[in-house]
Amino acid sequence: MQFLNHPTRNLFFTGKGGVGKTSMACASAVQLADRGLRVLLVSTDPASNLDEVLGTELASEPTPVGSVPNLFAMNLDPEAAASEYRERMVGPYRGVLPDAAVASMEEQFSGSCTLEIAAFDEFAKLLGDREATSQFDHVVFDTAPTGHTLRLLTLPSAWSGYIDNNTTGTSCLGPLAGLQSQTLIYKQTVEALADGACTTLVLVTRPEPSAFREASRTSSELQELGVRNQHMIVNGVFTSQTPTDEIAVAMQRRGDEAIAAMPGVLATLNRSTVPLASGGVMGVEALRRVGQSDTEQPTSTLPAPVLSNSPDGLGSLIDELATVGHGVILAMGKGGVGKTTVAAAVAVALAERGLEVHLSTTDPAAHVSATIAADELAGLTVGRIDPAQETADYTAEVLQTAGKDLDAEGKALLEEDLRSPCTEEIAVFRAFAKAVSEGADRFVVLDTAPTGHTILLLDSALAYHREVTRQSSQMPESVEQLLPRLRDPDFTRVLVVTLPEATPVHEAARLQQDLRRAEIEPFAWVINQSLVPLSVTDPALRQRQHNELPYIDEVRSTLANRVALVPWQSEPPTGLSGLRRIVAADSSVTG
Repeated sequence: MQFLNHPTRNLFFTGKGGVGKTSMACASAVQLADRGLRVLLVSTDPASNLDEVLGTELASEPTPVGSVPNLFAMNLDPEAAASEYRERMVGPYRGVLPDAAVASMEEQFSGSCTLEIAAFDEFAKLLGDREATSQFDHVVFDTAPTGHTLRLLTLPSAWSGYIDNNTTGTSCLGPLAGLQSQTLIYKQTVEALADGACTTLVLVTRPEPSAFREASRTSSELQELGVRNQHMIVNGVFTSQTPTDEIAVAMQRRGDEAIAAMPGVLATLNRSTVPLASGGVMGVEALRRVGQSDTEQPTSTLPAPVLSNSPDGLGSLIDELATVGHGVILAMGKGGVGKTTVAAAVAVALAERGLEVHLSTTDPAAHVSATIAADELAGLTVGRIDPAQETADYTAEVLQTAGKDLDAEGKALLEEDLRSPCTEEIAVFRAFAKAVSEGADRFVVLDTAPTGHTILLLDSALAYHREVTRQSSQMPESVEQLLPRLRDPDFTRVLVVTLPEATPVHEAARLQQDLRRAEIEPFAWVINQSLVPLSVTDPALRQRQHNELPYIDEVRSTLANRVALVPWQSEPPTGLSGLRRIVAADSSVTG
C-alpha cells in the first residue's frame, strides 16, 4: 500500500460498511509496527471488531497486541459517551416538563448524529491533544468524521446558546450543546485533519459502482473542507484464476468495468489496489500479507460448501407476501447491500402474479425505475421520491419559519444543520407517508424507509404537539396514520437486506434493534449476493463460499424468522429480465 512508503503521523480510514475499512486500518497498523515504530490503533465504531481481527481482547485504554511488538490498540465507546451526555442534557428537565416533552428530548439525542458527535469527541481527545499520544510514532483511526460533522464543528455558533432554542425538528445540533468546554481541542482536531503534513485520509472502497459513488461524495466533501491529503484503497479486487469458471470470469469483468468507470474525483487520487482475500482478513499473519505483491491465492479447491436446510429463494418469500393482496413492503438496509434491486424485484414479481403494485424508489440514478417503466409491465406503476427536491422544499420551509429572525451566525448554523443526513430523512417523510397511505387497496413497495430513530422522533414530536395544542385534528391524515400503519404487521412488511459478510450482517442487526425499539418487527431478512448457491471451481471463490456460511447461519439461527438467499448475479440485475433472474434463482447449493 503506497501511502505506507512515507506515512504521515495520523492515518484516518473511512468508508461505508462492508468495504473493509477496519481490515485496512489493522493491516496498516501491523505493518508499521513491524518496522519497529510504536503505533496506536483506535476504533470508535460502537460495533468494533478490532478484537476479533487482531485476536486480542481490547479495552478503552491502549492495550498491547501480544503478537505484534510496538502495536497498541483500543476501542473507544461512543455509545457510552453519548448515553452519559444525553442524561446530562435531559436529566434536569425530568419532572419539570411534561413527560411527552422529555420523551421528545430523549429521542432528539438518540440518533446517529448524536453518536457521531460523541465519537468525534472521543477521538478528538487523542488527535487534538498531541500530548495524549506523544509516546507513539503513528496513530491509526479506523473511522473518520463526515464532512457534515466537520462543518458543524467549525461554526462558532455551534457552541452558543442558540442550540438551546433549536426548533428545526432535526437531531444534529443537540449533541453539540453539552460539549462547549471542548472548543479548543475541536479546533485543533479540525486543523490537524486538514494538515497534509501530519494526516492522511484513506478512502476505502470496493470495485462496485455504489461504493465508488459513496467514496466520491466523501472525498469531495472533505476536500472542500481542506482535508486534501487523500489516498484511495480499492479493496477486494478479484482476478480469476480459472478461465473455465464462468462466475469467476464474470466477477472479474464487473470489477474491471466499475474501476474503469469510477467518478473523476477518485481517478485523480493516489491509489492502492488490494486483491480480494479468499480466506478473509482475520489474524495478524493475514494482516501482514494485505497489499503485498507476493500474496498467494489458494491453488487447491475446497469441497463444495454444505449448508443444511438451505434458505428459500426470493420467489418463495414473494409467494407468501402475495397472499395478503395489498399493503406496504419496505426494503431496508445499509447502502450498497442492494435494497433498491430487491425492492424492484419484489414489485415486478407481485405484478406478474396479477396484483396491482406501485414501486416508489429513491434511487438517485433511477436506473431501475427507468428500465421498468420503459418495459411497461401491466399492473405495475413506478414513481420516484426525489430526496434532493424533498430536502430543498423542507429546507426552504424551515428557513422561512425557524430561521426568519436569526442573525447571520444563527442562520449559518441552521443552514448547516439542514445539510445533515437527518434532514433528508425527515424531509422524505412527507412523500413516504403519502406513499404508505396508498397501500390500503394495492401493494406499495418502497426501497427506503425511515430508521427506527426517525420513526420514534416523529412519534415523540406528535406526542409533544398533542400535549401542547390538544388538537390532533391539525395533523395530515397520512402522517397521523403513518405510525399505526408501520407498526401493523398485517399492513406493513419490512424486508431487512444484507450481505453474507460480518459488517453488513452486524449493521443490519443494529437496524433491526432500532426498528424493534420503534415497535416494528421485520417480516424477513434477504441475504443478497451470496456465492454459496453457485457452482464455482475457482479456488478463491470456493474459499469465499465457505467464509459466508457462518454469517448465513447467524442470520438464520439468531436474527430472523424468515430468510431468503439471493445468489450473486453474473450480469448486473437491471431491467425486467435481470429482476426476474433474482426471483427465479435457486438458493440451494449447486457446487
